Amino acid sequence: MSNTDLKNMSISDSWHFQDEVTYSNTILKWINEEVVRQISTSNNEPDWMLELRLKALKIFEWKEMPKWWPDLSRLDLNEIYYFAKPEWAWAKKTWEEVPENIKNTFDRLGIPEAEKKSLAWVWAQYDSEVVYHSLKQELIDVWVIFDDTSIAVNKYPDLIKKYFSKCIPISDHKFAALHYAVWSWGTFMYIPAWVKLTEPLQSYFRMNKKSGWQFEHTIIILEEGAEAHYIEWCSAPKYDENSLHAGWVEIFVDKNAHMRYSSVENWSVDTYNLNTKRAIVQENAYMEWVGWNMWSWVTMLYPCSILLWDNSKTDMLWLAFANKGQNQDVWAKVIHIWKNTTSNIISKSLSKWGWISTYRWLVDIKPSATWSVSKIDCDALLLDNLSVSDTVPNIIVGNSSSTVGHEASAWKINDDYLFYLRSRGISEDEAKAMIVNGFISWVVKELPLEYASEMNVLISMEFEWGF
Repeated sequence: MSNTDLKNMSISDSWHFQDEVTYSNTILKWINEEVVRQISTSNNEPDWMLELRLKALKIFEWKEMPKWWPDLSRLDLNEIYYFAKPEWAWAKKTWEEVPENIKNTFDRLGIPEAEKKSLAWVWAQYDSEVVYHSLKQELIDVWVIFDDTSIAVNKYPDLIKKYFSKCIPISDHKFAALHYAVWSWGTFMYIPAWVKLTEPLQSYFRMNKKSGWQFEHTIIILEEGAEAHYIEWCSAPKYDENSLHAGWVEIFVDKNAHMRYSSVENWSVDTYNLNTKRAIVQENAYMEWVGWNMWSWVTMLYPCSILLWDNSKTDMLWLAFANKGQNQDVWAKVIHIWKNTTSNIISKSLSKWGWISTYRWLVDIKPSATWSVSKIDCDALLLDNLSVSDTVPNIIVGNSSSTVGHEASAWKINDDYLFYLRSRGISEDEAKAMIVNGFISWVVKELPLEYASEMNVLISMEFEWGF
């Protein structure tokens, strides 16, 4: 391989490893009623869930593709596998029970390290199935539920029926309908009233199937006064064939509760990452979003907080990295419904090798949301002369007592900073990596130590190949 080839290849390719897996079910491309029924039967679902899936399938078939989104012309939904069940598809309670090849995959993603650090709970989803999970006894003793959503449909039917699809309706858009037709597994998390967790709960999602998918469905419920932190890590190998991730997150934060949701999405460059995440926040409750997106070919991710009652609050801290061959289209959306609600939105975006980072946001302060406050801070760092960073604000204020502050900036790496660092014996690429790490520190410092270290390593690896 020539030096030119090396410079044009991201070192992140070393992360795009893949596994040879035998699947126990018949693998069918495209989505139809047969596939939907196969998924429902495999998960032993009640009739009401199958009816919801079939209704969603019909909505998907007649709804048009979104017009305003980034270009999806390369995504052929006829060439996607929507369900694949590994032959060893049952969750293991100890790490030693997991098949050796799958264990090696998650070794590289960090699950054993998480266990060694005694984190509260860790589980891993591989394609359509959960392969590993463990839960501390002290959490079971206080009635914390942290289970697979597909299992929870039968174990906790009243809770699932009460909350499933109530935050994100099945008719929200075409990919919402697709998700509800074919979703598999995901996280079901329930924290009883006044239970305050001191350690984060974690999930790892691995997409391995070529021309594959992942449609996990996460439901998080915090009762009154509860506190919790949930972390998701997502990855996929590189196949040079399109893959699709359309995971859903529905969060319900009751009054006086505090929820932090952290997400690290490290998909391969042939993945379309079309996520929807939404939270309903009650009186005096607090919803915190912390996120990082990188590698996928197209990302469309628009986390939303609905501040439903008095004195509710949300903070959104998001970072997107658009590298070679990528379009990162991310958005924060806050709807202020009632009085004295507060939102704080901070976005950081990086664009490199001539590619696109777009940040959209909607702040909608309803007439009923008197004396509310929203602050928006959007910063873009362009790492060459060809990259593009766009901001698309949409601010609606329906009363005269509320306050909105908006600040946006776009800049390149300062030559004076580079000169100063290079004069201290630091190479140009190392200096650029240091400046970028400083730029993203707002996000990184909000992650647990092991995740923050990983973020810094991934950024530094990118700069080893220069510009």
